[in-house]
Amino acid sequence: MLEFVNFLAALLLLIAFAMLAQRREFPLINLFALQGLVLSISTFSVAFMTGKNHLYLSAAMTFLLKAIVLPVILRRLVRRLGVQWSTETLLNIPTTMLLGIVLVAFSFNLANPVSRLAGTVTHGTFAIATASVLLAFLMMVTRKRAISQVMAFLAMENGLFFAATSVTYGMPMVVEIGIALDVLVGVFILGIFLFQLAESPDHLDLSHLEKMKAD
Repeated sequence: MLEFVNFLAALLLLIAFAMLAQRREFPLINLFALQGLVLSISTFSVAFMTGKNHLYLSAAMTFLLKAIVLPVILRRLVRRLGVQWSTETLLNIPTTMLLGIVLVAFSFNLANPVSRLAGTVTHGTFAIATASVLLAFLMMVTRKRAISQVMAFLAMENGLFFAATSVTYGMPMVVEIGIALDVLVGVFILGIFLFQLAESPDHLDLSHLEKMKAD
């Protein structure tokens, strides 16, 4: 079972790289949904392996929210805004991927001393969780459109949740439910904000905000 969790961790890292390289919104949402599915399976596996019953509920919540509900909301948001085509990036894809490889190497060097101190059986996944968070952060800072940055933020939250479930066997259930509701409400508020802001897809380019600030 531990090997299966490690395999899922590696799969999460590959999905994070795929999201970093993706330039179209609908495939990016599909990758986010796949990441949520893998995360829920990983949480279920850790629950089965450790006997932590509250993680079963966490796995069910993760599957419902991140593999079904949020992708449906994001697809409808993208379709209504008409931004399903190519998303603009500050750096070209090869440069971004090279930076991603550097971040992964940095994550493993940073996390290895911490992993040795952890007493959990899945402590080896902490480096991959850290790398997933940093890759999502890189995607956030290199994308121009708000909707892509939102998906990067959600992917970052996935990495943090994976670290919590695999290294510390989860957070208190009240905290997990609160975070899930905060994420869901945040996406709803963002959708309302973008509908008010965007009369055309160009208005979703955050570089316009930087120009307004400079003026």
